[in-house]
Amino acid sequence: MALVRSVVSAAWLAEAIGSAKAKAGALRVLDCSWHLPKLQRDGREEFGGKHIPGSLFFDLEECSDQSSPYQHMMPRQEHFSRYVGNLGICNNTHVVIYDASDFGLFCAPRVWWMFRAFGHSLVSVLDGGLVNWCREGLPVTSDLQDYPLAEYKTNAKSWVKTYQEILDNIHSKEFQLVDTRPEGRFRGIQPEPREGFESGHIPGSINIPFNTFLHSEFRKMKSEKELQRMFEEHNIDLNKPLVGTCGSGVSACHVALAAYLCGKEDVMIYDGAWMEWFKRADPSYIISERDEKVK
Repeated sequence: MALVRSVVSAAWLAEAIGSAKAKAGALRVLDCSWHLPKLQRDGREEFGGKHIPGSLFFDLEECSDQSSPYQHMMPRQEHFSRYVGNLGICNNTHVVIYDASDFGLFCAPRVWWMFRAFGHSLVSVLDGGLVNWCREGLPVTSDLQDYPLAEYKTNAKSWVKTYQEILDNIHSKEFQLVDTRPEGRFRGIQPEPREGFESGHIPGSINIPFNTFLHSEFRKMKSEKELQRMFEEHNIDLNKPLVGTCGSGVSACHVALAAYLCGKEDVMIYDGAWMEWFKRADPSYIISERDEKVK
């Protein structure tokens, strides 16, 4: 279990689901599907119609800081402990996470990162997600599963960056900031998917769209060598502090997963992301080609 892989194949998971470990409760599979509002898709509703046998639904909105004005911000430790325990997960459970995005992986890396940020190392992402699982002809079901409640204790790490820390970094340059939104939104020439927000980026941030970490044809993660090359091409030094950001803290976690596959375990996330930055930052700190203020 100590050698748990961060990314597992559909074939591996299919075999694991039928194993004695799964039957003994040492394996738990979570569907964490969440979609941008413009897609008009309901992850929980879709889960009810089709999911990997034995899996449970992990709701990003329910397992979040309900007091925050921003979406799916990190929950408090006691909230996470209670939520995860209610899914029948304990500290020695191997958790495998997937989502039903057409990209293959969209929000699964977020939940993977959340577990790791709360001290849970026995966690993996299903490579290619549900779309690849179905492509390989593996079974799905609409049957819902219940598991006994479990006790779960967190051991949180300080992996969340605040607005003030991002603001200070513009001048201090203590860490590298990677924004995983599509290039058009980063540059400010395409709209944000949420009303009331204009596009652009944080000064000094580097754009690596989240989907470029995946193979476009097979929807699976690129190899370690390919990921290493991507970071190098964007002048990212994995020996230095690295922080991910995006629109609302979800796709930013693709940076954490990709860097982890290259041997870097401590990537942090700006949880408020562009939603918070756009609302709070001085206009001079919103860089956009729309306003001809390219940095």
